[in-house]
Amino acid sequence: MPDGPAQPVRLMRSLGLFQLIVMGVIMVQPTAPMPPFGAISAGANGHVVTTVLIAMFAMMLTALSYGRMARAYPAAGSAYTYVARELHPALGYFTGWSMLLDYLVNPLICVIWCAKALMGLFPGTPFWLWAFAFAFLFTVLNLRRITATARTNEVLTAVMGVIILWTLGACARYLMHLPELDAQRFLTPFYDPGRFSWWSLSNGASIAVLTYIGYDGLATLSEEVKDPRRNVLRAMVATCFIIGVLSAVEVYAAQLVWPAAEPYPDPDTAYLAVARRAGGEILFQTLSWTLVVATVGSASGALLAGARLLYGMGRDNAIPRGFFGYLHPRTRVPSRNILLMGSLALLGAFAISYQTGAELLNFGALIGFMGVNVSSLVHYYLRGRDRHWSHLVAPAAGFLVCLYLWLSLSWIAKIAGFAWLAFGVAYGAWKTGGFRRDIIRFEIPADE
Repeated sequence: MPDGPAQPVRLMRSLGLFQLIVMGVIMVQPTAPMPPFGAISAGANGHVVTTVLIAMFAMMLTALSYGRMARAYPAAGSAYTYVARELHPALGYFTGWSMLLDYLVNPLICVIWCAKALMGLFPGTPFWLWAFAFAFLFTVLNLRRITATARTNEVLTAVMGVIILWTLGACARYLMHLPELDAQRFLTPFYDPGRFSWWSLSNGASIAVLTYIGYDGLATLSEEVKDPRRNVLRAMVATCFIIGVLSAVEVYAAQLVWPAAEPYPDPDTAYLAVARRAGGEILFQTLSWTLVVATVGSASGALLAGARLLYGMGRDNAIPRGFFGYLHPRTRVPSRNILLMGSLALLGAFAISYQTGAELLNFGALIGFMGVNVSSLVHYYLRGRDRHWSHLVAPAAGFLVCLYLWLSLSWIAKIAGFAWLAFGVAYGAWKTGGFRRDIIRFEIPADE
C-alpha cells in the first residue's frame, strides 16, 4: 500500500525562550557599542551613556511592535509578512525587499571588517584569503540545524561575557590607581554642562541606535520557536533591554577611563585605545580578537535572518518559489538561500568599501521598523476589539523615531537605497504584468 502523500518539509520548532534571547544578544553583539564608540562620542559631544539609553528606549518601542505582530503572525517573513497582511501585499513586498538590503549588506561588511582585522593581526596575508575564509565560515555555520546554531551562539556569548568582565575589571583597577578621582568624574559621562547641547544629544542618539541593529532578526525565527506568540515578544524586548544596560555599562567604564574632553588617537578604534590604557597590550590584543568573534556572530545572525526572509518571500511566491522557498529535507533550513547569501557576501567584499556598505545598512532596516510599527497600530488599535492606549502610543512613537532616523541618513545611502527599491519595483511589475495580478500568495503555518 502507498504510504500516502509526503508531508511538506517545514521549519522545526525547537527554540525555547532562553535560546531565543541568547540568539538575540549574539545577533546584536554583547560588544555592540565598542566599534562605534568613538563615532557616538563625537556625535554626542561625549554623552555616550545618555544616548545609548535613549536609543534603548526607542528600540524597545519598536521591539514591542515586533513582538505583538509575531504574536498575530508567527511566520518566518517578519516585517514583510506583517505589513503585507495588515496594510497591503504590495507594501509588504516592498518592505521585505527593503529589509533584504539590510540582511544582504550586513554579512558583506562583516566579511570586509573581519578580513581587514586579520590582515592587521597577520601582516602580509592577502585580503582575498581572509574574505573567502570568513564568507565560508558564515555560510557553514548556518547550513546546520537551527539547534546547532543556537548552541554555537551560547558558546560565543559566554566567551564574550568573560572578555567584557575582564575589560570592566581592568577599567575599575585603572580608576582605583588614579591619584585624584572626584565625584564629578562619575557624573560627567551622563551630563557634562560644558559640552551639552540638545542637537548633539539628538545626533548622538541617531548614531547610537546602530548599537541595537540586528534584534529584529528574532522575528524571522517565529516558525522555529516554541510558543512563538508569547516568546518572540518577550525575547525581543529582553534583548533590547539586556543590550542597552550592558552597552551603557561598557561605555560608562570607557568614558571614566578616557574622558571625552581628551581626544582619541583614532575614533574608529577608540574603545581599543581605552582597553590598552586600562589593561595594557594583552587586553588590547584579546579585545581585538573578541571583536572579530563578535562580528562573526553578528554576520552569522544576519545571514540566518536574511535566509529566512528570502524563504518567507519565496514560500509566498513573491520571489521564485522553486529556489527561495526550498528547505533542505534533513536539516530543514533554507540551504539554497544560505549558499546564495554567502556567495554574495564574498563577491560584494571585493566590490564595495566597508564605509559604503555601512551607510546602506540602515536604509532598509529603518523602512522595516516603520512598517512594523504602523502594522502593529493598525492591527491592535484600529482593527482590534480590545483597544488600549499603549496600542496607539507605543507604535506611533516608534514610527516617528524611526522616521526621524531614516530622514537623517546620508544622501549616498538614500540614492543607493532607492536604486535597490527601483530594481524591486521593476521585478514586481514584470512578475505581475504591471501589478495587475497578486504579487503574494500567503502561507501562514500553524503554531505546532
